[in-house]
Order: sequence, then C-alpha cells, then structure tokens
Amino acid sequence: MIVDFYHLSQSPLERVLPAICEKVLATGERLLVVAGPELLDSVDAQLWTYAPDAFLPHGPAGGPRPEAQPILLSAEISALNGATNVAIVDGEWREDALGFARTFYFFDGAGLDVARTAWRALKDRPGLERRYWKQVDGRWVQGP
Repeated sequence: MIVDFYHLSQSPLERVLPAICEKVLATGERLLVVAGPELLDSVDAQLWTYAPDAFLPHGPAGGPRPEAQPILLSAEISALNGATNVAIVDGEWREDALGFARTFYFFDGAGLDVARTAWRALKDRPGLERRYWKQVDGRWVQGP
C-alpha cells in the first residue's frame, strides 16, 4: 500500500485534485474522495467546472447508484463504488484509508501538524510506503 502526502503550498486543492482524478481514471481504476460534508459540495462543483473541455464522472455516495460512480464523493471511508484508491481532501487523517491500495492525503499549512502526526504513525507499518510530495516552482517533487 502507498500513502502519498500532498502538501498544498502553492496550488489549492481545486487545481490539484482534478489532476489526480484524471490520473486514477486513466489507469482504469476508481477513486473514493473523502471530506467533511461542508467541503463535499465544493469538491463536487469543482470536478464539474475545473476545465471547460474536460469531464470527470462522479457522484455523491448518497446519490443514485453510487456503485456505478468512477469517482465517489463521501463523508465516510466506504468504497461503495469498489474503489481501490482513496483521496482524503479535508486534511483530516482517517486510519480506515489504510484499507486501500493507494491513499492520496492532501493538507495545507493549517493541517501540517496533523499530517506530521500521521506521517510518524505510519513510519514502521509493514507493507506500507509513505511518500511526501511538495510543490517547487509549480511542479510536484518527491521530498525526503
């Protein structure tokens, strides 16, 4: 299992998440996007409008046929769509994310302490690879 820590220091989530969604869908896999309810509406709108010529098929967990959604938006870590990838986008680490093949964990400066705590807690987990990504000159580079 892989946990990718994305430190949002230059670009906001609204710009970064759609690119991750596109990459996951391009592999033929599905994604569960998890956030508190107050953020889910914003994420939903962003996935519809992030680019004029692009479409990211998605829907809410409480909507019709959640199992058919390539990208499922949920306040809970429950892959009703069969996703093997999860994106935690509200900066709140959830231990249940470790049940997925790959976790994308997004945090900004306000969530740095929570991210550091999660990073340390995952250090010695067998079969788990942690990766830290930071933005340098507008591009993502893997840090130490």
